[in-house]
Amino acid sequence: MRDIEGKRIAILAADGFEQSELMVPKQRFEEAGAKVDIISLKTGEIWGWKDGDWGDPINVDRTIDAVSINEYDALVIPGGQINPDLLRADADAVALVKDFYASKKPVAAVCHAPWVLIEAGIAKGRKMTSYHSMATDVKNAGATWVDKDVVVDRGLITSRNPGDLEAFSAKIIEEVREGRHERRAVA
Repeated sequence: MRDIEGKRIAILAADGFEQSELMVPKQRFEEAGAKVDIISLKTGEIWGWKDGDWGDPINVDRTIDAVSINEYDALVIPGGQINPDLLRADADAVALVKDFYASKKPVAAVCHAPWVLIEAGIAKGRKMTSYHSMATDVKNAGATWVDKDVVVDRGLITSRNPGDLEAFSAKIIEEVREGRHERRAVA
């Protein structure tokens, strides 16, 4: 099914991304007809994390400084512990997430990636989920934490872990089909 033919999705990742949390959504988006770009802090390759050790590398398509949010229909941030920690410490990555959210296009984060949403100041007042160990972080950021496979709050999509990736990917595809969320309040 080519539900999002011609759409472009940016996956924002750095070294230490949870392998499945990048690769499964990427595959589902491409199967649905989207063009997917891996956006990162550096050129070349970034390395995944799989089963407690380094996984496989993936080529970076573009660096953050070479990206315009106008080129994309959605932004997706995979989890793992290393990846979102590197992203939330990078001012350009945080600015990209904040600007993308302000554009009213879908923004999605799984596992520990809500750390980046928190750093960007867009968690407050939202209903979200995350990896269970982050529930307190999400609540402390002013969000309502819910233990569900996928939670959507006005185009902000969050999931808990690799077991939720099919629901997470399907919900992102649905939200990309719907387009901008004009009624979303900007943080």
